[in-house]
Amino acid sequence: MGIIDSITLEVADLAAARNFYTGAFGLDLAAHVRLRESQQATNGFRGFTLSFVVSQPANADLLLDAALAGGAAALKPASKSLWGYGGVIQAPDGTIWKVATSEKKDSGPAQRQTDEVVLLLGVADVAASRRFYTDRGLTVAKAFGRMYVEFAADGPVKLALYRRRALAKDAGVAPEGTGSHRLAITGSARAVTDPDGFAWEASKLARTV
Repeated sequence: MGIIDSITLEVADLAAARNFYTGAFGLDLAAHVRLRESQQATNGFRGFTLSFVVSQPANADLLLDAALAGGAAALKPASKSLWGYGGVIQAPDGTIWKVATSEKKDSGPAQRQTDEVVLLLGVADVAASRRFYTDRGLTVAKAFGRMYVEFAADGPVKLALYRRRALAKDAGVAPEGTGSHRLAITGSARAVTDPDGFAWEASKLARTV
């Protein structure tokens, strides 16, 4: 464990999800975001969000507008804030995505381009989850007490931890939820499940060593 090779979203309709993600975000679904079919029951908040960090507001608007046109629901319309600019949508498969930038002004034409992908896990006890991950080789890059922890990332997806209720509020949804997270994280040397039930799967490289 240490680098997230990819994340897998478990969806009820594989073809529909593939069409949405390639059409709205232009994601290379063979790279860091993958899909697989699953009929596991889930209800309410799934306990995580995914974020695209972009370089300017115009890029955020381009991605958000394309997602809405593709069938996503707006949870938080794009707007300026103290920290920058961004908005939150929920994809048709139920995954919550935030698109944000620290910039408040555009510096060029809008581009469908992302600078960073962040997986933010909503956890019951940030300190306990932090220990779980640091004990398995992750390095803390940034931390704010028992509220938020961000880990150093050399791979395509950055991992961070946030209090579940705070994450739900940031996403614009109620914190309650039951059932499957509908998420698998690939990057561990072996299969492991964290204190909040998020499953890590062994990477292909780790399995062949």
